[in-house]
Amino acid sequence: MEGKFSQFKAMLAITKASLKATFRSPSAVIFSIGFPLTFILVFGFIGNGGTFSLDVALDKTSDTTNYVYTALRSVNGLNFVENTDVALNEDLEKGNITAIIKIEKNKLGVPEYIIHLKSSEAVKPEDLQILQSILNAVIGNIDKVKYPNAPTVARVDANVQKIPGRVYRRIDFILPGQLGFSLLSAGVFGVAFLFFNLRQQLVLKRFFATPITRPYIVIGEAISRVLFQMIAAVVIIAIGVFAFQFTLVDGFVTVLQLLLLSMLGLVVFMGYGFVVSNVAKNESTIPPFANLFTFPQFLLSGTFFPITVFPKWLQFFCNILPLTHLNNAMREISFEGASIFDVWSDVGVLVIWGILLYAVAIKVFKWE
Repeated sequence: MEGKFSQFKAMLAITKASLKATFRSPSAVIFSIGFPLTFILVFGFIGNGGTFSLDVALDKTSDTTNYVYTALRSVNGLNFVENTDVALNEDLEKGNITAIIKIEKNKLGVPEYIIHLKSSEAVKPEDLQILQSILNAVIGNIDKVKYPNAPTVARVDANVQKIPGRVYRRIDFILPGQLGFSLLSAGVFGVAFLFFNLRQQLVLKRFFATPITRPYIVIGEAISRVLFQMIAAVVIIAIGVFAFQFTLVDGFVTVLQLLLLSMLGLVVFMGYGFVVSNVAKNESTIPPFANLFTFPQFLLSGTFFPITVFPKWLQFFCNILPLTHLNNAMREISFEGASIFDVWSDVGVLVIWGILLYAVAIKVFKWE
């Protein structure tokens, strides 16, 4: 005689089978665990306890044989940039550094040192105020320890020397990042879904039966994608310029260089789209495979904020990602007036990524 049917055991069996199916689903694991965990880690690193960081430089004629210099070097929030005088002045004009600090021996005797600041109109006023507050706090701490019963050891000159500079607007940082991520998304998701559907519907197989050769089939589809995305890039740049005053240092020449760089970036990213279209078993597995490549770059490649907000060890990983180099090159070309040849290192990294991705794509390519 058969035992009595157990609803509870049947329920447990269904639960077990469903749980196994869920864990075997890449999209469920990535969207339920991977994405939230990544957001927590990234924004946790950005917060970093609420700390700040200002890039400054030291004037080469400064007196460095004093307590003030030693104390300033020990402030965690001040990052001293070392470069040639010409390069430092260029950084100052662009607002890349807050100020050049000069510690000078006071010829009048009291106080012992005078601190002069050289800044530019491109620097945010609030950053300059924070730097002045830090300097005054450092001097106050030295006075308490070294000179409790004497006049202050140093004074910050209230007259800040300012040189002309281009204002670095938020759009000058955001637009290249958004353009880069648009190219990444179009190259990966667009190509992956397109070629997967062509293969599933046996269109590629029918193409293969015609006299046209395989490279021309792929190139033809790729050209259509490139042309569409170049039109989208022009629209994005035009809106940035006319609506938000996005900086194009050399005007139309800069636009042409941005489009050339965009084309290179798109072709590179399309390589991963070809890989995904070949390894995906069905349409539902395309987004997880694609996001393994796109999502980390969305957060870690300087799309919304500089990668300098991350810890040093994470910055190393950020600098490996291709979108980081595309974003950096676009910003240097648009705001700093660099040419394609000036950003050769970023272009070189993109080319290396392209070679690797297309080598894998060729290896896994299937017609049906």
